[in-house]
Amino acid sequence: MYKGKVLITGTSSGIGRDTAILFCEKGYEVIGFDIQESAIAYENYTHYIVDVGKKEQLPDIDGVEYLINNAGTIEEDKSIETNLMGYINVAEKYGFNDSIKSIVNVGSISGLVGLDTPIYAASQGGRISYTKNLAIRIAEKYKIPVNCVAFGAVLSGLEPKLYAHKELVDAVANENLLNKWIQPDEAAEWVYFVSVKNKSMTGQVILIDNGEQAKYNFIKAR
Repeated sequence: MYKGKVLITGTSSGIGRDTAILFCEKGYEVIGFDIQESAIAYENYTHYIVDVGKKEQLPDIDGVEYLINNAGTIEEDKSIETNLMGYINVAEKYGFNDSIKSIVNVGSISGLVGLDTPIYAASQGGRISYTKNLAIRIAEKYKIPVNCVAFGAVLSGLEPKLYAHKELVDAVANENLLNKWIQPDEAAEWVYFVSVKNKSMTGQVILIDNGEQAKYNFIKAR
């Protein structure tokens, strides 16, 4: 049974790929954008090779109901163009239409706590501010929810140099309360819930980080 039309960016790997697969399996028409070739084989999936940071590359697509901004990079010199302007380009082009039901911007804990490299952190902080701005503007016209789901460490495939060293992988996991990484399929479930099940939460940043932000050392006199 047809469930609706979903546009997801960054679908060739990581969170985007698993989110696209989840929506496909649930019966949605899924359109994916990525700078890489398709990594998904479903009849209800259509793939476009697109750099979201370049507005002129975005194809005309009508009737998007669920918009999920996910495409991203850890490359410092591309962070603003891809991580921030890419989100703005996609949301402004496809989000403002009479069929839209929800928008989710996938973000990072970096946008909340400032970790990682400076431009990358700034791009993630910009995603959060843009989400709030977009939620205000889109509610004025369509009364639909717009939120940011910000993740802690996800085994997304973006950092192969780090993954090659078990001691580094373990060290990252040990920086959160649950001592583990988030798997892409778990992240996809969160994105699906906020996209489809949520009807009342908007303009919010939902931090999913295994307790990374909550883990700290409290110094007190004994």
